[in-house]
Amino acid sequence: MDALRAYLQLAKPRIIVLLGITCFAGSLVATKGNFGLLQPLPILLALVGLCFSAAGANALNMWWDRDIDPLMVRTRTRPLPTGKLKPHQAIVFGVVFIGLGTLVAGLAHPLAGAMALSGAVFYVAVYTMLLKRNTVQNIVIGGAAGAFPPLVGWAAVQGDLSTPLPWLMFAIIFLWTPPHFWALALMANRDYTKAGVPMYPVVKGEPATRLAMVRYVALLVPVTMAGGLMPPLGGLYSAVALGLGVWWGYGTWQLLHAPHSTAEDQRPARKVFKQSLLYLALIFLAMVVDTWL
Repeated sequence: MDALRAYLQLAKPRIIVLLGITCFAGSLVATKGNFGLLQPLPILLALVGLCFSAAGANALNMWWDRDIDPLMVRTRTRPLPTGKLKPHQAIVFGVVFIGLGTLVAGLAHPLAGAMALSGAVFYVAVYTMLLKRNTVQNIVIGGAAGAFPPLVGWAAVQGDLSTPLPWLMFAIIFLWTPPHFWALALMANRDYTKAGVPMYPVVKGEPATRLAMVRYVALLVPVTMAGGLMPPLGGLYSAVALGLGVWWGYGTWQLLHAPHSTAEDQRPARKVFKQSLLYLALIFLAMVVDTWL
C-alpha cells in the first residue's frame, strides 16, 4: 500500500485532474452539440490516455529534479527525496505510462495519441530538462506542455486540428500558465532561490512578477473573448469569459498593490493562485455549456 501511494504521488494526481478537465472539455466542445459525435468510447480513451501520459511525464520530471527536490519545502516529501522509490523505478514508471498513454489515446484516433505524446515530450524534454534551470522564460515557453490536453480531446472526436477553436483552447492555457504558476512561484520564492531555479520572482523580483501577471491576464482576456466568434461558442461563453477575466484581473491587480509577501503571509499570492484554478475550470465549463445549449 505504501508503494502504491508513492507511485500515485509520483504521478502528481492534482495536476492530472486539471489536465483531464481541459481534455474532456475539448472533446465535448469538439462535438459542436452534435449527438452523433458524442461517442463515449473515443472520448474515454482520449481522457485515459492523456492522464496516463501526463502521469508518466510527471514521474520523469521528478526523476530529473531529484537533486533539487530535497532542497525545497514544497517538494522534499516526494517519493524520491524520501527514498520511498528509487530513481530507476521513476524512470520505468514514466516511460511505461507515456507509452501506454500514447497507445490508449491513439486508439481513439492516431492524432489524439500524437498530441498526448507531444505534450509529455514537451514537458519532460523542453520544460524540465532544457528550460527550467536555464532561463527565466522557463514557464512562459514550457507552459505549452499543459496546453495539449484539449487538442487530445478534440482530435479524438474530430480526427483533425485544422480549425481555429482547438488552437484557441491551446492559446488560452498557454497564456494562463505564466500568471498561474508565478503565483505559486511567489509563495515558493525562497525554495526556488535556495535550489537555484531561475523562476521569474527569483530573477526579476516580486514587484516585477506581480506586474507581469497583470499584463498576462490583460492579454488573456481578449484572446478568450475571440472564442465567442468561433461556432459553436457564442454570447453565453463570451459573457462568462469577460466576467471571469475581470474577476481574475481584479485579483491580480489587488496582488500588484498588496504589501510585499513574507514567509508568514502568503495570502495575496495564494488567493490569486486559487482564483487561477477556478478561472480555467469555469472558462472551459462555459465552453461546454454554450456548445450544448
